[in-house]
Amino acid sequence: MPTTAWHPEVLDGPLSQRALLRVDETLRLADTMTGLTFSVYIGELLEPSRESAEELHLRLPEPDRSVLVAVSPNQRLLEIVTGSTARRRLLDRDCKLAALSMAAAFSGGDLGGGIVAGLAQLAGHAGSPSRSR
Repeated sequence: MPTTAWHPEVLDGPLSQRALLRVDETLRLADTMTGLTFSVYIGELLEPSRESAEELHLRLPEPDRSVLVAVSPNQRLLEIVTGSTARRRLLDRDCKLAALSMAAAFSGGDLGGGIVAGLAQLAGHAGSPSRSR
């Protein structure tokens, strides 16, 4: 029987349990819909933040096929990192549009809703695995 790792910091973090469930469901849908792997990191990013997010992205199991949304609410930073395969389906403008959508929700105090909206937008832009640009 597999054991589930206990991560109390997740439940004690900035998202409510309901928001966590919504983010988790959106991640699963995005993965299934696109064939890519989407991940979310919420926490402090070292400076320079872009390099910090890229290092986190490289730690993912399949970084080439992965998309990382890294959010640091306290620093008011957002980074979206795409691997080489994912980048062929998610253009910079797609990521910028999703980032703008997330930032608008964040500024209204809705961290979870912003993440969900951004993930859905990114998945929509990436499309199905057979999609090529």
